[in-house]
Amino acid sequence: TFNAFPCLFSRCSASTAKSLLFRFIPILTWLPRYPVKEWLLGDIISGFSVGIMHLPQGLAYSLLAGLPPVVGLYSAFYPVLVYFFFGTSRHISVGPFAVISVMIGSITDSLEPSGKFMEADNDTNVPILNEAKRDAARVQLAAALTFLVGIFQIALGLLQFGFLATYLSEPLVRGYTTAAAIQVLISQLKYVIGVELEEYAGPLALIYTFLELCSKLPKTNVGTLVTSLIAIISILIVKKISDKLGKRIPVPIPTELLTIIIATGISYGAKLNGRFNISVVGEIPSGLVPPKAPVVSYFGQVIGNAFAIAVVSYVICVSLGKIFAFKHGYKVDSNQELIALGLSNFVGGFFQCYSIGCSMSRSLVQESTGGHSQVSAAVSCLLLLVTILKISELFRELPKAILAAIILVNLKGMFKQFKDIHTLWKSNFVDLLIWLVTFVATILLNLDMGLGVAVVFSLLTVIFRTQMPHYSILGQVSKTGIYKDAAEYQKAEEIPGVKIFRSSATIYFANAALYEEALKTKCGIDVEHLIEKKKKALKKKHNKDKKEEKKAKVSVCGVTQNGQFSREHTTILLYNCCSLFLFCVDSVISQLERGNFFSQNITKHHLFASLHHAVSYITRNQEELPPTDRVSNLCSMP
Repeated sequence: TFNAFPCLFSRCSASTAKSLLFRFIPILTWLPRYPVKEWLLGDIISGFSVGIMHLPQGLAYSLLAGLPPVVGLYSAFYPVLVYFFFGTSRHISVGPFAVISVMIGSITDSLEPSGKFMEADNDTNVPILNEAKRDAARVQLAAALTFLVGIFQIALGLLQFGFLATYLSEPLVRGYTTAAAIQVLISQLKYVIGVELEEYAGPLALIYTFLELCSKLPKTNVGTLVTSLIAIISILIVKKISDKLGKRIPVPIPTELLTIIIATGISYGAKLNGRFNISVVGEIPSGLVPPKAPVVSYFGQVIGNAFAIAVVSYVICVSLGKIFAFKHGYKVDSNQELIALGLSNFVGGFFQCYSIGCSMSRSLVQESTGGHSQVSAAVSCLLLLVTILKISELFRELPKAILAAIILVNLKGMFKQFKDIHTLWKSNFVDLLIWLVTFVATILLNLDMGLGVAVVFSLLTVIFRTQMPHYSILGQVSKTGIYKDAAEYQKAEEIPGVKIFRSSATIYFANAALYEEALKTKCGIDVEHLIEKKKKALKKKHNKDKKEEKKAKVSVCGVTQNGQFSREHTTILLYNCCSLFLFCVDSVISQLERGNFFSQNITKHHLFASLHHAVSYITRNQEELPPTDRVSNLCSMP
């Protein structure tokens, strides 16, 4: 018998270890069962399509982050490869994302501004920017930030904090991303018109940047402006053609990739940088970089920003993941997604990457081109690897105006979110307020502080909704089991002798007083007054019974002579859509028992499975109940 225990323990431990291993490394679950014949071709086509998008977006979004273009390519390779092993969504495309990139850009601009790296020229003694030193410092800062973001996400995932997504409602996220799109737009306009701007940080930074941009419009570089406009118009036209062709072509036209290839060729042949002073990307190193530990000294400066980026990137990724999962009939594990994103950022922090997010445009392409799993992500990583090793250096003559044009065109979807204002105005005014407050706060206070204000305001609206619920008196619809607000439905009639009082929110300490006032107003009965009258009546009855005890037994079923209670009194049934004594769950009943809530007057017989059962019980027994019992029900009925 004793020899069996180690064996049993061993089997249990092995089973538990295997379960945990398969849970934290999902690829072990789905890859052995991968249907090669059905899925592989679609995943390969999808992977090449997404990889082709990763290339221009990686180069472009690195500008938003204030980093060298090659960092965008690294961020489209290392983190995506890690997510391939640990992610649970089959269709989302993680990697560089505009909103996260601009959040990082605001940090690099404030902590490592260009003015910090101005050096005097030996010949002219005029201060010039040492871009190499600035870029090196910013890369170290971004890597440390990415590492810290990964730590936060892993910790939250292990602590089962995947529910955090529920605290960032859809209006909040959409208002936030719309404001971020405005930030992206203004940050890229300097590349469109070819001017240099100062770097602002903190509240009103966007306003100051916009005002300076307006003041420098007369200094616009015409060549840069023309290049940008031609690129924007060309990309929009080709995308329109691609959308119209739709299913007639197997994959979407790689508009952005064609744009940067053609623009690089024209720039190199026409020497746009030398002849027209059009700013270009510059030297892009080939090959992979060896891992390097993050600079710990940055941690204290960016810890708050890291947490904000960790939450925002997670919410966007898990929201998109759940959309595709619902469409294709599988589940996304919210906590495992946190761990997967955290590991992606954690590893990326050692390889000069910046924090990743999830792109809607790439995810739609990954799904629409036949992608069935994250094998498509592995294929895109292979394409990026070839680019980093051999091709990236060819893009050194690419004008930055082209990258800015690609970014601005890709913002079109986010700008469509302004339609939310009209939709929410018609559907839900509180959600509209959340959207507007989030948008305005983010525009005025910058991305990190704006998010904090938005979350606080959103939580306040939750408290406000519980403080100001909808109270109503329900009536029965044509003697059925259906009960509706008697004030709104003509066919809903109140039951004689019964008041069904309904609250749309759960009762707790913050709204208990308001609940009591609404009860008095709606029912027209002062419960406290009735309780006091009951006490007096019971006291008189007790004295009277004591005096007449020797003479005769007194029936307790009669009505008292002074008329404190009569058969016209109404039984009040308090009904709440969340709990109290209808549809009461076991945990609530157990809590009431532990709190000694039940007594002789309030027993478990007051628990009903439905509102109709409660009403039937009351009406059936209303004539039989003694006045004192009816008043007990009146004062204690849930």
